[in-house]
Amino acid sequence: MNVLTVDDEAKIREAVSDYLTHKGMTVLTAENGRQALGIFSMKQVDFIILDLMLPDITGEEICRRIRESSSVPIIMLTAKSQEEDMLRGLDLGADDYIKKPFSLKELYARMQTVLRRSGRPSVMQSYGELCVDMQEKKLHKNGDEIQLTASEWKLLDVFLKNAGRVLSREQLIEMAFGLDFDSYDRAIDTHIKNLRRKIENDPHFPEYIKTVHGMGYRFEVSG
Repeated sequence: MNVLTVDDEAKIREAVSDYLTHKGMTVLTAENGRQALGIFSMKQVDFIILDLMLPDITGEEICRRIRESSSVPIIMLTAKSQEEDMLRGLDLGADDYIKKPFSLKELYARMQTVLRRSGRPSVMQSYGELCVDMQEKKLHKNGDEIQLTASEWKLLDVFLKNAGRVLSREQLIEMAFGLDFDSYDRAIDTHIKNLRRKIENDPHFPEYIKTVHGMGYRFEVSG
């Protein structure tokens, strides 16, 4: 998901960019209204985090212009505490607002809420250091994209849907590949070994895909 962050404070732009990048998003930044409108006209933008008080064009005016042609979700950042200012932003088409100072966790949670309300599913799910988008088949670890094979994606999908549950090799084969999978059950170990090598910090001491001796494997949700 491409997120446009518009704020004249460099520290806020950098903090938001770093945090959302680690959540697997692509972040575009602008320090004023003209830059923001230029980026919006040239790039695909899926979400906007917009400061109300900018040095050239106000956040309200940017929101108004964008709403003339787009329903992209917008969260406004504001140092203003007056209820009228916030209501005006919402009237112009903003989906939500956050008062400064704010926590990055709060911002991310508000983004998820806005996405659900707008009917745009929040497809990027976080599991500790991992961020997974099963629809787009994208996996990030600490902001770095990881490439998986088709078989590894099928296995990861099964693990995520059954997080915390012990699955035998036979169950993993049936759920990931189907009953007609033409291979022996130990082949699943090879796929899991390769998947661990990509997602674990230390494949020999896995944090996510745990071996349950004599039973199978369990995906452990972390964070």
